[in-house]
Amino acid sequence: MSVGILPPLASIAAVRPVFLIVMGISLMVIAWRLASTSGRWTSRLLVAGALLLAFGYSILLPMYEGGMIRFFAPDKPLSLVSADTLAWHVVKVTVMNTGWLLFGLGVALHANLFGLSSPGSHPQTSPHPRPHDHLA
Repeated sequence: MSVGILPPLASIAAVRPVFLIVMGISLMVIAWRLASTSGRWTSRLLVAGALLLAFGYSILLPMYEGGMIRFFAPDKPLSLVSADTLAWHVVKVTVMNTGWLLFGLGVALHANLFGLSSPGSHPQTSPHPRPHDHLA
């Protein structure tokens, strides 16, 4: 008995929006955990980037996958593209690129890749001990 043509539940098209939502939420959780052990500006950059990425991955991209927002085709002439399609494309590109930029910068600052440590965080040690250091 044939019910009809139904897409399988575990198809790529059915699972992709769920994966995008889970990815956005997991990025936010990771950033929140990193921000709790970071400095003030580092945590702000991490959380701001993660919020933008969570919005992009959890809301914007599943809306594209669900067909609620039309994809922007760069090969079409600009006069044939509707204004809402172009506006959503600009929002998507801005949100995702800014989100990755801020999140990456926050992770780099958290890992101290730029060598910007706060003064007093590490004791200054000289390679040569002074003569009477053992007495202090």
